[in-house]
Amino acid sequence: MKKNIVFFEVRGGSDKGEDGHRKDTMPMVNALKEQGWNAEVIFFEVEKKDEIYEYVKNNADAYVSRINPGNLKEENEYFDMLRKLCANGVIGMPHPDAMIGYGAKDALTKLNKTALVPEDTYAYYDIKTFKESFPKTLAKGERVLKQNRGSTGEGIWRVRLIDELESGATSVPLNTKIKCTEAKDNHTEERELGEFMDFCEQYIVGDNGMLVDMTFLPRIKEGEIRILMLYHTPIYVVHKKPAEGADAFSATLFSGAKYRYDEPKDWQELVDWFLATLPEIRSKLGNYDIPLIWTADFILDTDENGKDKYVLGEINCSCVGFTSPAEFVEPIAKKVAQNIIDIVSKN
Repeated sequence: MKKNIVFFEVRGGSDKGEDGHRKDTMPMVNALKEQGWNAEVIFFEVEKKDEIYEYVKNNADAYVSRINPGNLKEENEYFDMLRKLCANGVIGMPHPDAMIGYGAKDALTKLNKTALVPEDTYAYYDIKTFKESFPKTLAKGERVLKQNRGSTGEGIWRVRLIDELESGATSVPLNTKIKCTEAKDNHTEERELGEFMDFCEQYIVGDNGMLVDMTFLPRIKEGEIRILMLYHTPIYVVHKKPAEGADAFSATLFSGAKYRYDEPKDWQELVDWFLATLPEIRSKLGNYDIPLIWTADFILDTDENGKDKYVLGEINCSCVGFTSPAEFVEPIAKKVAQNIIDIVSKN
């Protein structure tokens, strides 16, 4: 055992502090050093990927990826390097295919036959399927379209009809007027369905392009519930209440949502239920080890008996931060360091 951990970052991006690092990276590095381990940050550069690979393979027990995919144009080359490292015995936190499996929006479709996600949740990987299917799903009621890329609500659209369809209609005509609200800032546009679908083609083309189509859950207005996970352990729960307004549904800070930070015990029923589903989540998302730092977002719904139930809306694991509230950073960093040591020692 080398007792050395590499943290991968990339230069630039709005998630960096004055020192050029993510604000939660150096607290983790320092916490490992306090435990007698070495830890270092390497900035990924595609031109140096072979040199970086050789260095990490020969000098590190594990890596921790702290790169926001939105800040990295060469994501596929980065993932290829991480796969090679994992194949050569370096422990991936997480493995790149776990990042894809958990973090891609179509994780929801892989879980849509579980209690976590409604069955009428679909993923579109080509424009033809999207244009054939979406008018039919929209005919059943309000929908949410989510692009695979982007962050802070960009490319996530609530879509609804302005006027009701004729009785018995099973598909929405392309010239039908619709209201589209983007989660990025809760702005609403009135468009025709056909023109809006043409606009959405941009989300499907290109590497890892796709759109997820799911039922809009109106109880999002009561707030989204995010569980911050450190490996198998919940650290805290964030209750994210969207801004007031008839169209507002986004639970991001950028859109005016209000955040409240609770202890896991304040949401014991949800937390216990979610933890019990972890083996099923792992098996359906590629059977890779659970990510080191990740989140699961839930929205309230109502079951057929009128009782509350929770619906999984999204999983994030590519580069989950824990910089807010500020007083949480150091304690969580120490817990992260201990988890890293435990995982490496176990392997």
